[in-house]
Amino acid sequence: MPQTLKVGCVGAGYFSRFHYDSWDRIERAEPVASVNRDITKARATGLSAYDDLDVMLAEVKPDIVDIITPPVTHLDYIRRALEAGPKAIVCQKPFCMDIDEAREAARLSEAADVPVVVHENFRFQPWYRAIKAETDRGAIGDILQLTFRLRPGDGQGPHAYLDRQPYFQNMPRFLVHETAVHWIDTFRFLMGEPQTVFADLRRMNPVIAGEDAGYIIFSYAGGVRAMFDGNRLLDHSAENTRCTMGEALIEGSSGTIDLKGDGSVHLRRFGEQASCEVLPPSTHEGFGGDCVYHLQNHVVAAVLDGIGIENTAGDYLPVIQAENAIYASAETGAWVRL
Repeated sequence: MPQTLKVGCVGAGYFSRFHYDSWDRIERAEPVASVNRDITKARATGLSAYDDLDVMLAEVKPDIVDIITPPVTHLDYIRRALEAGPKAIVCQKPFCMDIDEAREAARLSEAADVPVVVHENFRFQPWYRAIKAETDRGAIGDILQLTFRLRPGDGQGPHAYLDRQPYFQNMPRFLVHETAVHWIDTFRFLMGEPQTVFADLRRMNPVIAGEDAGYIIFSYAGGVRAMFDGNRLLDHSAENTRCTMGEALIEGSSGTIDLKGDGSVHLRRFGEQASCEVLPPSTHEGFGGDCVYHLQNHVVAAVLDGIGIENTAGDYLPVIQAENAIYASAETGAWVRL
């Protein structure tokens, strides 16, 4: 029989539902325990419930520990989980409290020879995997620029975000720290490492503490550019504006690829009018084209099959450095070298 990995989850808040559901659907993984300070929430998952992480680690001895809690807990939980000797750890984003904690988490992971994978799942959305496959095979020639327009339309009025994630209203750093960080990583996945960044950030809804709109421009060698154009107050043409949360256009020397709000990807050759469909619209009713499942299944395959693993703690450090540079640019009005 194929090996099955036992998964112990830490956290049972809003987004954890996608983690639990995904683990339950992965053939070679078995979610066996949930830890939460409020044990009633842990019990609601239907798994063995704990309110103490160390007790769960000692009794269950999970092969994978999935940390689905706020950043303030990450470094401590990673350290304690590593001492229990799992095969891998998965940890939600934003990752740790700051770059120093993230570096320590990466150091601990390397010292223990146990991968800590940041749950940065947008790069696992099927449309970005399809776009990457097309650009890697040279379908649009040399990439010259990339633009993503964030338009979820959920940020207007005094009740913005209260029905789903009310803490959004009180975050002093919001658009970049909570949301645009997904595309910092996705741009790296599609374009490689940028050289410099410029940002113009602003707050448009006065009821929230942080920024909710702005432009971020990354520069690459040879004059190539990537732009994140984000505004949480505006929407785009899609039945579910949270499916892709916006639209993307990747332009190359011999063609363009565009991502529509329904998750479909289209390729147009340079000089032609018609485009062809590379990926049909998404039919997944859950979050982000089932990217949570795809990331977690990737971790299982990395542990059991030895495939190259993406977004380890060490690999993820440039994302946090880029986020810090974006805020520095917005404050100074100048380009910042990465």
